[in-house]
Amino acid sequence: MKIIDYIALVLVIIGAINWGLIGLFGFDLVATLFGSMSVISRIVYTLVGIAGLWSIRFFAKVED
Repeated sequence: MKIIDYIALVLVIIGAINWGLIGLFGFDLVATLFGSMSVISRIVYTLVGIAGLWSIRFFAKVED
């Protein structure tokens, strides 16, 4: 299960960097690399979204 956590973390970081670039510069890195809403870019966006949902479970591990 630990490998899935690392994969999810990498995908969430990729998503965060992409959103940062969009917010700061209006530059969508995923669309630039794979084409605007191409099959590959849609897969990347979907995987980042799933990784974000997967990462919600980390809140249960946070201790005060």
